[in-house]
Amino acid sequence: MKLFKNRLTVTVIVLSVSFLLLISYSAKRKKVSFVENGVGTVLNSVQGFFYNINSDIKGFVGFVSNFSEVKAENQELKKKNSELKQKAASYDSLKRENTKLKKMFDFKQSKSEYNYVGGNIILKSGADALKGYVINKGSNDGIKVGMAVINDEGLIGQVTSVASNYCKIETISSENISVAALIQRTQVNDCIVRGYTDNEDKEKNLSILTMLPLNSDIKEGDTITTSGIGGDYPQDIIIGKVKSVEDNKGKMEKEAIIEPAVDFTRLQNVFIVVPKDTSEIKY
Repeated sequence: MKLFKNRLTVTVIVLSVSFLLLISYSAKRKKVSFVENGVGTVLNSVQGFFYNINSDIKGFVGFVSNFSEVKAENQELKKKNSELKQKAASYDSLKRENTKLKKMFDFKQSKSEYNYVGGNIILKSGADALKGYVINKGSNDGIKVGMAVINDEGLIGQVTSVASNYCKIETISSENISVAALIQRTQVNDCIVRGYTDNEDKEKNLSILTMLPLNSDIKEGDTITTSGIGGDYPQDIIIGKVKSVEDNKGKMEKEAIIEPAVDFTRLQNVFIVVPKDTSEIKY
C-alpha cells in the first residue's frame, strides 16, 4: 500500500511538471494541441481529486478539533450550571429560613411575657406518626408538661411528657389535645378546638371546632386562633382555617372541621413556649 502511494505521488509530480512545461510551451502559441489539451484535462482531474481529498482531510481535522473544544466547553457549562443550581437552592433555603426566623422574631416581640426554647424533632412517637413527636429539649432546658409548641406557621400542639434531655409532644390533630379558640372574623371566643379523625381518611391531620351555638356565624375559610383563655396557650397563635361547617343537632351545636396551619408532614424545627412567670400563667 505504501509503495502504491509513493508511485502515485511520483506519477502526479511528473505529470504536473510535464503539464507546466506544456503550458509554458503553448503560451507562445495561440492554439493548444489535442495532446496538450488531453494531458491538461487528466492532470486537472488528478489535481482536483487530490485537492478535494486534502480539503476533506483539513475539514475533518478541523471538525475533530472543534468537536473536542465544543465538548470541553459543554462540560464546563454543565459544571457551572450545576454550581449555579446548588447556589440557587442554598439561597432559597436561606431565604425560607430567614422568613421563618423573622416571623418568630415578630411573634416573640409581641409576646414578650414568654421565652421560647428552640428544639428539633428527633423521633416520631405514638401509633400515628404525624400526631406525636420527640423533641431534643427537656427539663434541663426548663420544659414542663402542658407547654405550648409552635413554629412560624402556627400552633403545633402541647408537651405531654418530659425527661431531662427530651420531651414528647402531641399535635392539635391528636384527640388528646384541646385548645381554647377564637374565630378571628367574628371575635367569638367561647369555643374549643380538639383533635379529630376523619373516618373516611384517617391519615388526614385535622381538628374540630366545637361548642358553637346553632346560630353561630362561622364560615368556610374563617381563620381560627388561640384565644388565650385559661392561660394554657398564648393568645393569637394561628391554629388553622375552617374547612367545612355542619350542624350537630344531637348536641344542639355547630361544628367546624379545621385544617391546621402547620404542615406536619414537613415538621423539623419547633419552639416551646416557656412563660417567664409561671406563677401567673398556668400550664
